[in-house]
Amino acid sequence: MNRFTALCTALDQTTRTSVKTATLASYFTEAPDEDRLWTIALLSGRRPKRTVTTPQLRLWAAEAANLPHWLFEESYAIAGDLAETIALVLPPPDRSEDRSLTQCITLIKSLAARDEQAKRAAILSTWNSLPPDQRFVFNKLITGGFRMGVSAKLMTRALSAATGIAEPELAHRLMGKWTPETTTYAALLHSNAPGADLSRPYPFYLAHGLDDPTPLGPVTDWFAERKWDGIRAQLIFRGGQHHLWSRGEELITDRFPEFAGAVDHVPRGTVLDGELLGWAGKAPLPFQALQKRTTRKTVPKKLLAEAPVVLMAYDLLEHRSTDIRQRPFAERRALLSDLIAALPPDTPLMLSPEVPLATWAAAAAERARSRDLGTGGLMLKRRAAPYLAGRKHGDWWKWKVDPLTIDAVMIYAQAGHGRRATLFTDYTFALWDGPDLVPFTKAYPGLTDAEFSQITAWVRKNTLQRFGPVRQVPPFHVFEIAFEGIQPSPRHKFGIALRFPRMLRWRQDKPAAEANTLDDLKALLVSHG
Repeated sequence: MNRFTALCTALDQTTRTSVKTATLASYFTEAPDEDRLWTIALLSGRRPKRTVTTPQLRLWAAEAANLPHWLFEESYAIAGDLAETIALVLPPPDRSEDRSLTQCITLIKSLAARDEQAKRAAILSTWNSLPPDQRFVFNKLITGGFRMGVSAKLMTRALSAATGIAEPELAHRLMGKWTPETTTYAALLHSNAPGADLSRPYPFYLAHGLDDPTPLGPVTDWFAERKWDGIRAQLIFRGGQHHLWSRGEELITDRFPEFAGAVDHVPRGTVLDGELLGWAGKAPLPFQALQKRTTRKTVPKKLLAEAPVVLMAYDLLEHRSTDIRQRPFAERRALLSDLIAALPPDTPLMLSPEVPLATWAAAAAERARSRDLGTGGLMLKRRAAPYLAGRKHGDWWKWKVDPLTIDAVMIYAQAGHGRRATLFTDYTFALWDGPDLVPFTKAYPGLTDAEFSQITAWVRKNTLQRFGPVRQVPPFHVFEIAFEGIQPSPRHKFGIALRFPRMLRWRQDKPAAEANTLDDLKALLVSHG
């Protein structure tokens, strides 16, 4: 753990991408293969499952530190991070053991099969053998709150520097359903056998946001389509099987059985990129209909009937077992169009329609129609562009509709996570319903660090009540809340759900009495829901 903890510390002490890349590359060059493999897994979201609950950890840490439970909880509330609190309050270790990252993770995984007393003994023994900095990292691994401030793109860049393998190739090799238990470092990075993993997707190409398309040049160089509001996915047909991957690298094949029949009609060696949508007749269903499917491991017939899905395909990445990502988009689109046209009409695969554009003014008019059509704006793709990996400037743009907004009052605050664990960054907002304020949403991103610091100081001075980590505050501060969509939802207290709520700005110019009402929100539901 000493080498891995030093890596985490070094990464936490800099914001410079070049330094982080060099630090990671050095680690990947020097660390043992097993630890390198687990580090790649952790940085790509493949964390071990939690085997100990946080209440257990809090109780055991308080006992080990000889602290009353209330004092530990107060310390936790001040520190704002459980792993850090435990590392700080524990007494010094009475011995030192040189444990590797892999050994610590193996221990954590083994706890799943142990009873509570055996778990407690194993955790206390480990705490008692590690110095505070290593305890902190170990606690992060136990709680599942492990973050290193390193993106998958930066990790791939560092691996490329350490191994000499090109970044796009590495990005592809790291995709799929591998785990450290099913592969080795050498096999993952250096085995390039075709068909080794028939389910492996390609790295997704991501678009940048756009405010004004006119600097893009002639409109004839661009292909436009609707920005569909669903789940980005790749549908893979290889070896007589199909596999469905979400953009978050989650294998979701079993949750969408509609695509099983397509195996008989789609040629082998085909990989489609598109958007999973709930679909009824000739229009998409609200995202909430699709969301019901995403939380179910098995989907009952009733839900299949209520929320049927299609893949709105907009790119072809593999054609007849050949990777065609480097071909121009116009060529890939033509092949995709021919493929979809040859399918039976009841196949749940659709071609994302082109939005013909004569001028950028016409594009603006089409964008303005988006919400009426149940879409989020326009996607603009350069006709000559290859399909790249990750978020690249220049060839793919998302020109989203302007968000809906409403002014709301902050009534609760909670500390954030990671580097913002000491700041109150997560807020609950309310609207007026007559003389009362009723909570309707939570929002996290949107403010600067300086603004979060101001709010944090105010929350600490004006807390009315505490509910664990949550602070109730007086109805004083007003924020403009932006959101992409609004839909009826029986899951929410007032029957309304917002899509991607965020803080657009802190309305220091507006008193709480002038915030919007619940009726204002319902009016938005009527006009835009």
